Amino acid sequence: MSTETTVVVEHVGPARKRLRITIPASVVDAGLKDAYSSARAEAQVPGFRRGTAPIALIEKRFGAAIVEDLRRKLLSEAYGKALQDHKLQPISDPEVDEKAGEPEVKRGTPLAVTLDVEIVPDITLPALEDVEVRRPVTDIPEKLVDAEVRALGFRFGTPGRIDGPFQPLDRMVGRAVVRVKGAAKDPYFEADECMVVVPDAEDAGKGQVLGLMFDDLGPKLEGRKVGDAIVLSTKGPAAHEREELRNADITVEFTPSQAERIEPSTPESVATTLGLGSIENLRQQVRMTLESRRDQEQRSAMREQAAEWLEGKVSFELPEKMSGAQVARNLEMARMQFLSQGLESEQVERRLAEIRGASEADTRRRLKVFFILAKLAQDLGIEVGEGEVNGQVAQMARSRGMRPDQMRAELQQSGRLNELALSIREAKVLDRVLAKAKVTDIKAEEWNALVAERQKAAAKSAG
Repeated sequence: MSTETTVVVEHVGPARKRLRITIPASVVDAGLKDAYSSARAEAQVPGFRRGTAPIALIEKRFGAAIVEDLRRKLLSEAYGKALQDHKLQPISDPEVDEKAGEPEVKRGTPLAVTLDVEIVPDITLPALEDVEVRRPVTDIPEKLVDAEVRALGFRFGTPGRIDGPFQPLDRMVGRAVVRVKGAAKDPYFEADECMVVVPDAEDAGKGQVLGLMFDDLGPKLEGRKVGDAIVLSTKGPAAHEREELRNADITVEFTPSQAERIEPSTPESVATTLGLGSIENLRQQVRMTLESRRDQEQRSAMREQAAEWLEGKVSFELPEKMSGAQVARNLEMARMQFLSQGLESEQVERRLAEIRGASEADTRRRLKVFFILAKLAQDLGIEVGEGEVNGQVAQMARSRGMRPDQMRAELQQSGRLNELALSIREAKVLDRVLAKAKVTDIKAEEWNALVAERQKAAAKSAG
């Protein structure tokens, strides 16, 4: 009888492998025997001294938990050994074949499982000697300081209940019913406490609801009141992390049950609240914050150029179809980057909605860059230590007025610590590339014009 676990590796597409793992019955039986013996030695069973309860009783009382622990242990060990033996480098958790159901542990029966795993593709990297990037440079104009002081006024303002009519920056909470044309489930999603903010004048009417961008959100909301049924329609992004929403006709029926309008605090009041004493000190503090944000955005723009250079220099096959897990991972990495820049939650959600609504081609480029940077990190030996993660968590906590332990607990609870580490790793890799790059300064106005022109061209091409 075989005692060796067998692994069959199949190529199921670019950067994806299918592992068919079979753990022989002899290994399963031995594992069950050891697991029950260990449980018997430790279990406290009424009427029996420790270690003397019948195995049959142990199985009856604790069998389900023991079998589940053993199943996870056997599969985890077999999966890890399969990766090592076949020199596979996964970049995401394996996906279990849902049609086959959960593999069961039974005496005298092999334990078999089929896993699809996304791996680092075979990539040939270019020499990093010819990278050229532009560094946007600018001073902070007074109008930006004015805008930030205004934003702080709303942040520290006094909310007051209103019924309507709604105007820019009003906030409302209400019931949202999402319907997707052709979906098996109707409604597709419901939320009793969906929060919606009327877009500011500078947003040109655009805003996000439930992670989706609506070009006409402002006109749809302005002038309405509590209790009105507001119907919003959009086309699902081509690369949404939920595959059933891609290119789908989506309708959101939103009925606000309560709303509030912020009466902004005066600059004097904000300065007092922040312990700055005077408007002059407030403006100096705001300027320092904006300069720090400018420097971060400058670095981000340079990293983006380095990533684009790499993307243009490297050719390899991407998965034919982007999985929801791939798209969601990239979105969460972007979330971590935005939070690290000190953006408010509403700003983060808007940025994510914009990314979610980007073209499929742009999303595929982001995925390609992820693979390239993963390979570069491996070749350059770049890793992320616990201290680096803690430092980033502390920075994010400061920007949101939280304690670092609260911030970490929030990230851990939402499962985002891994994406934070990945975003730190990507930044370190790109900074290593930029260390060898030729850097040319460009005025921020010229840079913004170039970016706008490229976005316009990309949108035209996608349309």
